[in-house]
Amino acid sequence: MAKEKIILTGDRPTGRLHIGHYVGSLRRRVELQNSGLYDKTFIFIADAQALTDNMDNPEKVRQNVIEVALDYLACGLDPTKSTIFIQSQIPELCELSFYYMDLVTVSRLQRNPTVKTEIQMRNFETSIPVGFFTYPISQAADITAFKATTVPVGEDQEPMIEQAREIVRRFNHIYGETLVEPEILLPDNAACLRLPGTDGKAKMSKSLGNCIYLSDSADEVTKKIKSMYTDPNHIRVEDPGQIEGNTVFTYLDAFCRPEHFDRYWKDYANLAELKAHYQRGGLGDMKVKKFLTAIMQEELEPIRTRRKEFEQDIPAIYDMLKKGCEVAREQAAQTLDEVRRAMKINYFDDAELIAEQAHKFKAE
Repeated sequence: MAKEKIILTGDRPTGRLHIGHYVGSLRRRVELQNSGLYDKTFIFIADAQALTDNMDNPEKVRQNVIEVALDYLACGLDPTKSTIFIQSQIPELCELSFYYMDLVTVSRLQRNPTVKTEIQMRNFETSIPVGFFTYPISQAADITAFKATTVPVGEDQEPMIEQAREIVRRFNHIYGETLVEPEILLPDNAACLRLPGTDGKAKMSKSLGNCIYLSDSADEVTKKIKSMYTDPNHIRVEDPGQIEGNTVFTYLDAFCRPEHFDRYWKDYANLAELKAHYQRGGLGDMKVKKFLTAIMQEELEPIRTRRKEFEQDIPAIYDMLKKGCEVAREQAAQTLDEVRRAMKINYFDDAELIAEQAHKFKAE
């Protein structure tokens, strides 16, 4: 029997989702969900993981669970095709994490580049919460609980998937083939691997105010693109412009398609022509920003409209999440049962063990 093809991925509910999430993973998830190539799709809201660095502000996480759910549905994730659930409602994940901790060393976690970056970004230094430090392990539990074969994520998550693969290999080596080793699925467009903030900084962050949110109004999107970082040396229109490190062109790489020129800028046949003109000089930044704005509005308008529709019935969103949690918990419970059996800690179900012990003590 062929192994089932299963997708699992998710997001921390620390705020509304932005276009970095969208091009990095969310847009691809919708395509994969609708492709018919996968047997199951699990999408989760990682509230427990978000609490690892928000334990003093649980209300922030609690409020944003619904924001993320609305963004999911607005982007086209369909609960009839994908199981959408909340991480904290699946207690089996905690037990799996507990067992996996014995398979990973502190030094291995310290070497994880994603953990290192996150620690620096949050100024944790030596006061890092244990739960945050070990989140690569809990992420491995998330992935393996649902037997995920494919994990579509952004480039920054690559070390985390590798950590999960190591845990799977070590567990299977000790206890026999039990867990499924996942593969990472990165965006195929290089510009989508890690979209910079509107200010040109490497990472979009709510605290930096450099995000375009999926739920932003048309006016907010226009305003943010107008203020976007370009080439600081491109002062006059006639000056040659630089493409590399120019956020407007990075966004065009991520969102622009050939048909956009026919709709919004017939002077050019494709993006290569537009770039060439900018590089030789004679093309102003505001014209390029206007073109990007038209493209972004076309992409985001249907998402905004659908989100407003879903916002009209919030109880139905919670009902959808509850049903997703029930399906997810059933799958996680099955995996945990298999893990316990492999580790031989399913004492009360192990008739052979009970008989063996009974015989041993009778013989004495």
